[in-house]
Amino acid sequence: MTTMNRTLATEFILLGFSKDFRVNIFLFLLFLGIYLVTIIGNVLIMSLIVTTPNLCTPMYFFLCILSFLDLCMSTCVVPRLLADLLSTVRLISLGACTMQFYTNLLMSGTESYLLALMAYDRYIAICRPLHYPVLMRWSICYRLTALLWITSFIVFILPCLLMPIDLCYPNHINHYMCEVLAVMQLACDTIYLSEVMITVNCFISLFLPFFFIIVSYACIISSVLRIHSKTKSKAFSTCTSHITVVILVYGTAMILYFSPSSQHSTSYGKYLSLFSYIICPSLNPLIYSLNNKEVKDTSRKVFVRLS
Repeated sequence: MTTMNRTLATEFILLGFSKDFRVNIFLFLLFLGIYLVTIIGNVLIMSLIVTTPNLCTPMYFFLCILSFLDLCMSTCVVPRLLADLLSTVRLISLGACTMQFYTNLLMSGTESYLLALMAYDRYIAICRPLHYPVLMRWSICYRLTALLWITSFIVFILPCLLMPIDLCYPNHINHYMCEVLAVMQLACDTIYLSEVMITVNCFISLFLPFFFIIVSYACIISSVLRIHSKTKSKAFSTCTSHITVVILVYGTAMILYFSPSSQHSTSYGKYLSLFSYIICPSLNPLIYSLNNKEVKDTSRKVFVRLS
């Protein structure tokens, strides 16, 4: 198989972080600990929401989806990373690389849109509380969730399927996973259209949802400042967790894909993406459990009941 007299790659070598065995052992223990926190935290959040009647609201329904996305995103990356850290040959097949590539795109894109949907939920709950039972009834929530997944597939997966890229030797990927910018470095031919597509997708998936979130919170802040002081603190408390996650997710993604360094150094993106795919999924359950009174109270009751 050749393209422009170049051989198409059918397997790839993930360069990872280091060839030093002691460094890799340290990283293995570190990432294993973070992954265990991610699994325990997100499974606990989902279990509490599913089994606790007073948490069966649209806000916690979307939080449950967020935990599911974080769990999938981390599981798609970390087990493979842990195995590679203990391996001398870090080969990954084309099929496995493609699966990881598409899964990361779908999960991260869906999370971006989900955070905008969660901001809309808070806007309705605070700015239009009397209309909330109608505008955010369960049938609407299910439709919005379906639209979320369909839109993510159309925006992120469909263009890649319609414009596949041939990858050639040398087959070294300067990353610990099959990440879009790192994989495109191996393209056989000119990838101008693919680069344009990535720029458009980043705008659609990052700037538009982020702008929507900013507008939503501007309306929320304007509305909260006009209400009673006791209700004001409660309204703000339901938003602080979401705002923190938005800053972490969107801030990291924008630096990763729009920083001038990201256009020239995959090593830069390799280390920064650790925050998006490994650290953030472990922090989100902690952020929501520490800042949310209902989640803390429910967790405390469950632990007391079990003990």
